[in-house]
This record gives sequence, structure tokens and C-alpha cells, in this order.
Amino acid sequence: MAQEPVTVWTRAERGARGRLPAHSRADLAAVAVELADRGGLSAVSMRQVAKELGTGQASLYRYVSSRDDLLDLMTDAVAGEIDLDVPLHGDPVADLVALAARAKAVHLRHPWLPDIPPEPLRLGPRSVDYLEYALRAMASVRLPGPAKMEIVALMSALVAQFARAEIQGSRATTDRQAAQAAYLSQTASQGDHPHVAAAMADHPGAAPAEDPQRLFERTMRRVLTGLVVDDITAADVEDVEEDAETGEEAVEAETESEGGGHPR
Repeated sequence: MAQEPVTVWTRAERGARGRLPAHSRADLAAVAVELADRGGLSAVSMRQVAKELGTGQASLYRYVSSRDDLLDLMTDAVAGEIDLDVPLHGDPVADLVALAARAKAVHLRHPWLPDIPPEPLRLGPRSVDYLEYALRAMASVRLPGPAKMEIVALMSALVAQFARAEIQGSRATTDRQAAQAAYLSQTASQGDHPHVAAAMADHPGAAPAEDPQRLFERTMRRVLTGLVVDDITAADVEDVEEDAETGEEAVEAETESEGGGHPR
């Protein structure tokens, strides 16, 4: 009989017998995060983590079954840095934008985080706390649970993407950025891309770059407003339509009962 798959979170951290483990999964996570902060995700290996801990590589398999488990531990450890004690103000969009901003700050502190291979359910205890907070921010939103989960997933993907762009942008040279802007401006001015030219006329390449945080918050607000507010409106419209249909059915029933089913 095949065994049910388990995650690092459902597997016991120590066996029922034998010596107490010399380390914990928290120790492994802390070392792995430090390695990644110094040298990127490629610097994290079971061998290097074992070396930092002063133990043999084989001993790590008492705590994790693979490098994927190690990535799970790392992701959840840094998710714990997102402040979830900030009070909610009752505005779903504003609360989610603020949460996303705090999440992006963690991504920028740990530049390897956007490089973690995305998995829909890479959730540990702290990540579940993050999800609970985001869903609580949407408690007043009239959407089904799966739709709210999709909003959180999209928000997280945008956080990672904006963080990646900001990290890479900070590494790009000024000369390279200027050359790219000049190429776009020259191409747009040739007349084959009128919509690009019109868009650039409102924001010329010579204009100073916008603050990344302001751009991030404005974009997140627009996206979340479209997902949350428009769906609230749609739900309200559906209720109005249902009420109207119910009212029409009631009038028809009354007309039929009074007039024998025929209009007077």
C-alpha cells in the first residue's frame, strides 16, 4: 500500500527513539537563509548547510528529506518577518496594499526570495498566518473563498515580480538604462508605433524615474481595486437583478390569481 505524501511540516521533527537531534529545522533554516543572503540561492546546498552546522551531510536527512524541504523552511522563516500585528482598518484594498508593501520589503531584504520556484501550496505555519491575515482583510468582500485565495496568490506573484524588477534595476548600470531608454524613444519616433509614441509623450524618457515604492503601491491599488471593488459591485448588481426577478414573479402570480390567469 502506497504511503500518503507528506510535507516537511507534517513529518515528525525527531523520531520516537534514539538520541535527541543536535539541531532543529529552525537551525537549518537560519543557516540556509544566511547562505542565500550572502551568495544567492545557488549558494544553498545540503553539503554547505551541513558544513556551516559542523555536521555531516547525511545527518541533515534526519530533519529534511530533500533540498525542496530546505527551501520550504527558508521561505517560511522569512515569511515570519512580515508584520501581521498591524491593525486592519476595514478598507480591503488599503489593507492588502499595506500588507503587500510589507511583504515586498522582506523580498528586498532577501534578494533570493523571488527566485524560489513558485508552488501554489508552498505554505508553512507562518505563510498560513499570512494567508489568514489577507483573508481577514477581505472579510467584508462578497466573493467566494476560492476567488479570495486567487486574489492573494496574484498579489503574492506581483510582490515577487516587483521585488525582482527592483533588485535587477538596482544592479543595472546607469549607462545601460540610458541606452535602453534612448532606443525606445528613437524607435517610437519613427512612426510605426503611434500608440507607444503617444504613451511616451505623456512620460518622456528624459523624465526622472518614478520612485519604485510609489509605482508599486499605485499598481497594487489599481489591480486590487479591480479585483475586489468591481466584484463587490457585480455581486450587488446580481442581488438587484435577483430581487427584480423575484418581484416580477410575485406580480405575475398576483395577476394570475386575481384575473384567472388572464390580463384584465
